[in-house]
Amino acid sequence: MDVKEKLNEDLKAAMKAGDALKTSTVRMLKAAINNAEMAKKVSFTDEEVFRVIAASIKQRRDSIEQYKKGNRPELAAQEEAELVILQSYLPAQMSEEELRALVARVIAETGAGAVKDMGKVMGKLMPLLKGRAENSLVSSIVKENLK
Repeated sequence: MDVKEKLNEDLKAAMKAGDALKTSTVRMLKAAINNAEMAKKVSFTDEEVFRVIAASIKQRRDSIEQYKKGNRPELAAQEEAELVILQSYLPAQMSEEELRALVARVIAETGAGAVKDMGKVMGKLMPLLKGRAENSLVSSIVKENLK
């Protein structure tokens, strides 16, 4: 079952169960995927759907931070609950140790030796990750290893 089919099944189950939070979150995610597909005029693969999910997760994290700064804990809690639901649709995340080992291997393969080679490393690394690690964490580990 691909991710879009799973979203459809989960939406039906959430609606039957009366789970308003999951229903609204899955509907929002399906709308984001549909909008992105319409913009590109193609049907997305799972990998492309994972990118949309990751973007939605990033938006939630930004919102949580802003709501906490604005002293709005009830809105931050809502965003955190949606974040948990969104994360459940991503593939299992790599541990930091696994990620560090993969980064070291790719740096060795590409012969990168300075921060200016970061694009080369990231270009080879990202297809290997396929949504299994947060981009900001990957970027920080690559920078750390290239210094």
